[in-house]
Amino acid sequence: MADQAPKVVVTRRLPEPVETRLAELFEVELCESDKPMSRDALADAVSRADVLVPTLGDKIDAGMLAGAENLKLIANYGAGVDHIDVETARARGIQVSNTPGVLTDDTADMTMALILGVTRRMKEGVNLMQSGDWTGWSPMALMGHRVGGKRLGILGMGRIGQAVAQRAKAFGMQVHYHNRRRLHADIERPLEARYWESLDQMLARVDVLSVNAPHTPATFHLLNARRLKLMKPTACVINTARGEVIDENALTRALRNGELAGAGLDVFEHGASVNPRLIDLPNVLLLPHMGSATVEGRIEMGEKVIINIKTFADGHRPPDLVVPSML
Repeated sequence: MADQAPKVVVTRRLPEPVETRLAELFEVELCESDKPMSRDALADAVSRADVLVPTLGDKIDAGMLAGAENLKLIANYGAGVDHIDVETARARGIQVSNTPGVLTDDTADMTMALILGVTRRMKEGVNLMQSGDWTGWSPMALMGHRVGGKRLGILGMGRIGQAVAQRAKAFGMQVHYHNRRRLHADIERPLEARYWESLDQMLARVDVLSVNAPHTPATFHLLNARRLKLMKPTACVINTARGEVIDENALTRALRNGELAGAGLDVFEHGASVNPRLIDLPNVLLLPHMGSATVEGRIEMGEKVIINIKTFADGHRPPDLVVPSML
């Protein structure tokens, strides 16, 4: 691949600076649409590409990879790769790369925004203003809760979880966390973070739960009906990670039955097909997967994609190579 530019096929519109640089460096086929490709169109792209640049909405499973005649690299535009069958790709000699790290601060900022939005009842306030029914300040209207002094439980203490903890500490929250492995004391100490080996025990004690764990077979429905019932009825759930980590139907029931005080969700179990009962709840703040949606972040993602492709094309290992053992 080092002697000629690889044919790169991009499945979605990307920021203009990213597309321009791709076109300068490679033989690239850009996508004019910002909508997901159909499965047939995606299969055609897979069959023609040396390098495929997909996004979260592109399901690249074993059946799709069976038609990959020339494909040697899947340079994913995004950190999560649960939409790609990485093991099958590796077995077929196809490398997979991603874009970790560049969206940490953006996602952590949005997590904190959702924590404040839910605890301070911002959705209800916005709805009241837009309805035209607001008649003025009242001492008893839309009283929420301050976050200072409250216990924040973080499920998944990787880059984003740690960035959330830094922000929460600045707001005066007590940081608790559950992770596959306990963090080093040098990380825990400045955050004043308490580690819980038992997720169940942590859930019973926190006022706000922030989900920052990836979607893997081990985390699917990690927050199921049983675990949600462990939480205090005054607690709220925030998810800016992956929707599949929460049993969405169980969460909806808990919110409708008053077993939880609220939720702030930027991701959903079934993608864009959001439970309509969840949408109708006044104590639920929903966002259209925009946690990482900053101009700076999207361009940095593209820069990582370009570096991964360029390194691969030069005959070297992409710096952000994904291997099954990482998942």
